[in-house]
Amino acid sequence: MFSTNPFAAVSESLPAGFMQWYVALMVVAVIVGTVADMIHKGSAKYFFANARKSRVQGKPVSKASIAVQTLAVDVLASGEFCNQRRRMAHLLTMYGFILYLVTTALMVFCYPTKATPALVAQLWWLGALLVMIGGYWFWFFIRVDVAAEGGKSLRLMRADLFVLSLLASTTLGVIWAWLQGRGGAGAWLFFGLYLVATTVLFCGVYWSKFAHMFFKPAAAFDKRIAKADGTNMNLPLLTRDDPAQRERHSMELLRDAPMDMGLGIKREAPRHY
Repeated sequence: MFSTNPFAAVSESLPAGFMQWYVALMVVAVIVGTVADMIHKGSAKYFFANARKSRVQGKPVSKASIAVQTLAVDVLASGEFCNQRRRMAHLLTMYGFILYLVTTALMVFCYPTKATPALVAQLWWLGALLVMIGGYWFWFFIRVDVAAEGGKSLRLMRADLFVLSLLASTTLGVIWAWLQGRGGAGAWLFFGLYLVATTVLFCGVYWSKFAHMFFKPAAAFDKRIAKADGTNMNLPLLTRDDPAQRERHSMELLRDAPMDMGLGIKREAPRHY
């Protein structure tokens, strides 16, 4: 069961090319949703304006080297997360999602018949399970409003659309593939629910945080560029040890305040981002 292509079996009962067309439409939906999100938020406009500012005000830097650092630290290792539990959950979900997407595309387009390499099918299962482990771990135990703010774990908001639809897609996909492999009743029901959840995941890009995965690497690269070329010097620093920085503080009462603001800040270690 774990070595067979679940899409090959179901495609025998569907119109020819149904799954290929469906996956292609989901790709188009992601592109359209991401572009619409960029236009709505003005993120592309911001990055282009920042790039022009760096060329005019900043010193020359090696963008290729910074791009490699961004890829290695911020993207592949999720270095922006200080909380190790949060980083691990993110990495499990991220690499699981990539594995899940790639193997789905391989099974639908490259191996649409039952003659699918066992490794491809096994990696599909592994990717889905990694998403579920990382996603459920984050949802029930690591979320800021649950772990640090005492919020209800089942409280929903629009920002949760991405992670919930992703978890629904992988969970329903695993249940469907399991039932289909065992010849169990209800396989078609869960296949239909799987398609619904997957459609919400990829067609809801404009309203969810799906496009965030494209924005974060760009933001990390922009931050490293600004630090390297000196254009971030116009921003206030995190320290008030420098008298010049202390005078720039927007709140006059905090200009002479100690850095730790009293020992109360150490009573509880941060458990969020």
